[in-house]
Amino acid sequence: MCTFLVYVTSPPVVAPCSSEYGTDSMRSRRAALVALALAGQRLVSSHSFVSNININGLSYDGFRPTEPDAHPYAIGWSTAALDQGYVNQTGYRTEEIICHRGAENARGYAPVPAGGIVHIQWNGWPQSHKGPVMDYLASCNGPSETVDKTRLRFFKINQVGLVDGSEAPGIWGSDQLIANNNSWVVEIPRRIRPGFYVLRTEIIALHNASYEIGAQNYPQCINLQITGDGPDLPAGVPGQALYDPEDPSMHLDISGGIPEYTIPGPPPIAGIETVTLSHPMPTGSGTPRIGTAEAAIATLAEIADRIYNTLGPDV
Repeated sequence: MCTFLVYVTSPPVVAPCSSEYGTDSMRSRRAALVALALAGQRLVSSHSFVSNININGLSYDGFRPTEPDAHPYAIGWSTAALDQGYVNQTGYRTEEIICHRGAENARGYAPVPAGGIVHIQWNGWPQSHKGPVMDYLASCNGPSETVDKTRLRFFKINQVGLVDGSEAPGIWGSDQLIANNNSWVVEIPRRIRPGFYVLRTEIIALHNASYEIGAQNYPQCINLQITGDGPDLPAGVPGQALYDPEDPSMHLDISGGIPEYTIPGPPPIAGIETVTLSHPMPTGSGTPRIGTAEAAIATLAEIADRIYNTLGPDV
């Protein structure tokens, strides 16, 4: 009798069998286990990223590590995390934690009014990777395309941590994100001063936080031009000072359940509002702007001309 073992992985792994028992069968099973391990390694190293940002019914491109060169004028900062991986405690005092590993300025930005809603679409999120979801802003004090990320000063505008800890491992902000079609919603503070900003959105996965460097941070940065006439510019902190590598909120075991949780990082600024999650469908593609407000690109045709003039006719 021959039995085929199908392992639930992506892609599925099927263990072949031999018509005879003995060495061939053992080799087949061993080969199947090796394939399973390799498939599992791919799954572990592949997590997620912000694929789209929707504002006022228009969809803008984030940086997609699955096609890193496909959207040169995305409003999401590019990263070197082509494995869709994370930053752990070893990177909290380095540039990695600011906007992810090897992050570079996005070349475009999107306009949003103070008090406006930014809908952030992630490319899926693992159910097991439970933890808080947070949002920060930092003023660029000039163009967002050229700002030095180490000079950004972030202030928190939104956070959701442990929602319900009555049953292990609890309901977390990440669970709400998953239930909202793997997307998140944040309101821009209504009294914020107009200008160019970097929106830093982040999920911290705590499923392995019982290990010494087991917390997994997934920061993503987005260029915005906030409009309006608000007077406020809250004080912030450098990205490298957001988290303490020894913070107990990054060193805990959630598998058995915890009754409460202190969300890491600075407290949110005063006067903000946490909006109800929703999943508005964009009605069209947004045109990313480039340069200062006076020289902003307004049409896709102009972007196409820039690409043509830079790369030539054979693109």
